[in-house]
Amino acid sequence: MFIIGKGANHLQEMGRLFSCPEKSNRSPQIRGCKKESIMRQIAIYGKGGIGKSTTTQNTVAGLAYLGKKVMIVGCDPKADSTRLILHAKAQNTVMDLVRELGTVEDLELEDVMKIGYGDTKCVESGGPEPGVGCAGRGVITAINFLEENGAYTDDLDFVFYDVLGDVVCGGFAMPIREGKAEEIYIVCSGEMMAMYAANNIAKGILKYASSGKVRLAGLICNARKTVKEFELVSALAAKLGTQMIHFVPRDNQVQRAEMRRMTVIEYSPEHPQAQEYRNLAEKILNNKMLVVPTPLEMEELEDLLMEFGIMEAEDESVVGVAEAAAK
Repeated sequence: MFIIGKGANHLQEMGRLFSCPEKSNRSPQIRGCKKESIMRQIAIYGKGGIGKSTTTQNTVAGLAYLGKKVMIVGCDPKADSTRLILHAKAQNTVMDLVRELGTVEDLELEDVMKIGYGDTKCVESGGPEPGVGCAGRGVITAINFLEENGAYTDDLDFVFYDVLGDVVCGGFAMPIREGKAEEIYIVCSGEMMAMYAANNIAKGILKYASSGKVRLAGLICNARKTVKEFELVSALAAKLGTQMIHFVPRDNQVQRAEMRRMTVIEYSPEHPQAQEYRNLAEKILNNKMLVVPTPLEMEELEDLLMEFGIMEAEDESVVGVAEAAAK
């Protein structure tokens, strides 16, 4: 049941009524005193610019709305994975403070962990100065630091890793390579390059699935209003052996909320787009479909695009010919 329009403060009051006496009353969890489930670690991947961070933060807000305890670990040098939860431009990152202090040993957990909407814990790995060093190394340093300093507390239901772009970099692949995240969602759309990236990420998951528990949990379509987008992404999911767990429609309310550094769920909880993210959160909460993916070859992906009329059959005579010249 959703209590529309009440927001995080109302949930905190509910949490006080149902929480254990010895536990913190800050959490909006509406649960009994006994821990119901083990912590689930989820990584969100996808093509750069596809809306991973926006989707992740709105989904996390949806889980907080459902009374779940969540931590977000931003694995992107831009450090924009938590801004909507914290209402901030950017928080101090692990790598920023390591550079400032000179060593990770001098860093304290409270220096890098902030608490945002719904008592969500927020950490940003950060990265090197532009043009210097390996950003993937920041992910490795941050996750190791969090583990060594007790960030993964027993009360957490979910940890979300919001990961930059593709999995070709070993650092950015760490959440799945090292078995940190066993549940992977890929944000994509009906655009060709977004689907290509999704397929490539599936190849990375397949590589690590053979030696660990990492599994593909589904595709999240962050709609771009392309032709036959729902059908196309559903077909790609089926080819990969997974599901399109949710189709998030495009709506300007997302941008309005972002301008205020807020998730849609917090900014306008009664808006239909807020309900879309709550639906996605609930689907992830109840999802049991974790699979070893079956990636496509490039020819198969192009055949799929042609099947839906997105791409015409290859004609070598038109390669390199401009539209005006072809008329």
